[in-house]
Amino acid sequence: MCRSTRSTPRRCKKRRVPARSVLRYPHPTLKAVADAVRLGGEAEGLAADLVDTMRASPACVGLAAPQIGASLRAFCLDVSGHKRAKENHGLVVMLNPVIVERSGKVVLREGCMSLPDLTANVARSERVVVEGTTVDGVPLVVDAWGFEARAFQHEVDHLDGLLFLDRVSSLTADVFTRKRYD
Repeated sequence: MCRSTRSTPRRCKKRRVPARSVLRYPHPTLKAVADAVRLGGEAEGLAADLVDTMRASPACVGLAAPQIGASLRAFCLDVSGHKRAKENHGLVVMLNPVIVERSGKVVLREGCMSLPDLTANVARSERVVVEGTTVDGVPLVVDAWGFEARAFQHEVDHLDGLLFLDRVSSLTADVFTRKRYD
């Protein structure tokens, strides 16, 4: 609830409500390999829930179906508002994605909504080419670089039952407690 008095006016921001809750580790769905998703009403509803939940979650740049309890190969991502994203494709919703090409390697700090209290140094490819389909069944090929490539790899990992902790070299040297900023 937002209140204001004559001496201290406040602006009320309308809060967006996520379509679904985000599962947290150690939920078993997060560690299972997701099934292919079929086109149709189920895919459309899932895509809408993914986007709504991502948009309602502060600082979230991507979300995979297993994170909202659907063990299906689908994700959405949009890194356009992130300071590390130099180039990007805007909002991408992809079904049944496959990384078909990788190049380069870079280690950067990474976090996840399913492990909200941790971040880690994770080595990922600097460039990836990802193939999949849109919700309408249109083939989609994305050539992503930098931060967006990292986000694609992170989301595809979720579909394969992997979390970023599965990608760290050392649990003691590369994993950190997330810093919170007000």
